[in-house]
Amino acid sequence: MRLGLREDPVPGPGEVRLRVSCCGICRTDLHLAEGDLSPQRPAVVPGHEIVGTVDELGPGTERFSLGDRVGVAWLRGTCGRCRFCRQGRENLCRTPSFTGWDADGGYAEQCVVDERFAYRLPDWYDDEQAAVLLCSGIIGYRALRLADLPPAGRLGIYGFGASAHLTAQLALRQGASVHVLTRSEDAQRLALGLGASSAGGATDPPPEPLDAAILFAPAGDLVPAALRALERGGTLAVAGIHLSQIPPLDYATELFHERVLRSVTANTRRDGDQFLALAATLPLQITATPYGFAEAQDALTDLAGDRVTGAAVLVVDES
Repeated sequence: MRLGLREDPVPGPGEVRLRVSCCGICRTDLHLAEGDLSPQRPAVVPGHEIVGTVDELGPGTERFSLGDRVGVAWLRGTCGRCRFCRQGRENLCRTPSFTGWDADGGYAEQCVVDERFAYRLPDWYDDEQAAVLLCSGIIGYRALRLADLPPAGRLGIYGFGASAHLTAQLALRQGASVHVLTRSEDAQRLALGLGASSAGGATDPPPEPLDAAILFAPAGDLVPAALRALERGGTLAVAGIHLSQIPPLDYATELFHERVLRSVTANTRRDGDQFLALAATLPLQITATPYGFAEAQDALTDLAGDRVTGAAVLVVDES
């Protein structure tokens, strides 16, 4: 990944332009860099956890004013017409667009966004903290909902990075017992410091059967282990856009007794609004490591090597 120069983007009708302050570094960016995901257009600028200040308004904009602090997340646009959009399930839109995949994202000094898909941010969090909320937080919130964790239930979290360390706090605030399974000893220590009941290796059995589990690590070989750890009727939600090959599953020990395996696909704007409103009231403890604008490749390399505890954030505007 190299620095380059482009013309300043010009906001179109209904769009605003942001002067980018910082951008969270997501594992999806790493999947793009490593070729696990193919960009939807050549030389797209990655980054979809963007915090910036509105510095230009396109024609017909109404939601924001110059100088407003705004957040931009993964979901960039939907058709609004397909059956999924009409049912309130816009995350399943047949023709969606995504920030940093279909259109230029936040590894840049400026970006544009349809104002309908931008977010107001809780004042409690500074820019670096707020960036982590915009994908890690929103996707983790949706994954927790889809995992169907019962009140005061037992949740297993596989992988403990940016999204997981926020999701664990949401579950703990609901009275859940949280068991973290991750290969990183630093992440295990962070989990215990946040209040997890246990933290062990990624393939270790948890100390008690799980009512629900979320797989954040992009490792398909963890799916059978997570399913075996579930109590009868438990749900495993897979929270990534990319997953390595899942081994064959044994029906009797891994799926029988109404265990559920489901994926988590993007998010709706309603998810984003609900999560950010919740984050404003908690507040969440966010562990973030900043990287300078020229250090994006170093950040991705550290993320690939499990050398980032919590979240990584690219600081774009260092003035």
